[in-house]
Amino acid sequence: MKKAFPILAILTAALLGYAFYEAMFVAPTDQMQGDVYRIIYYHVPSGWTMFVFFFTNFIASIVYLIRRNPKADAVAVAAAEVGLVFCTVVLVTGPLWARPVWGIWWTWDWRLTSTLVLWLIYASYLILRRFSTGGQTPVLAAALAVFGALDMPLVYFSIWFFRTQHPQPVVGGGGSIDPSMLRVWMISWAAFLCFGWLVFWLRYRLEIFKREVEETHSLEAMLEEPRFR
Repeated sequence: MKKAFPILAILTAALLGYAFYEAMFVAPTDQMQGDVYRIIYYHVPSGWTMFVFFFTNFIASIVYLIRRNPKADAVAVAAAEVGLVFCTVVLVTGPLWARPVWGIWWTWDWRLTSTLVLWLIYASYLILRRFSTGGQTPVLAAALAVFGALDMPLVYFSIWFFRTQHPQPVVGGGGSIDPSMLRVWMISWAAFLCFGWLVFWLRYRLEIFKREVEETHSLEAMLEEPRFR
């Protein structure tokens, strides 16, 4: 993996550049919204990628609660961090898109509010991991992650079950989208997934290395303790 990583990074950078070119210059302009709609090629793929990594965190947290596997805990931490980054992109690009289209930056409807709650839950998860030093911190964090995952279906299905300001889905919800737009949409999502996975892998390896260093220091401290007779 170490040898392949630079190649994968270069390919991912090329894919991100290609996705940007397709989104900005190749995809047709929306007749109703104009060019501002092109934010969709960042807003929606970021949301889908967010779900992928938060779900990864959910599965890893369950595995840790059952088996107390440190590697599962490291996966959960790394996935939560990457997922929160993409969730932040969703919350930033959404208002940027909404202002010229709806005339408002924000409204407290189900989709927007539940997404903000999701962001707050995982931000709390990472704050807990960062500042709590108790031995039960990984267990408490894993339980919080499982609780946070309950909000994901609400975020996803809110626009089916409630009347919201947010547009209805055009994929899988009875709507329609121009095939050329859908093609660029999927290219952008592939690029974001590759980028997210690379960042996740780096963060996971860093977490494993950090824990190994902490264990080494703890062992050295135990060996250096004076022995009393």
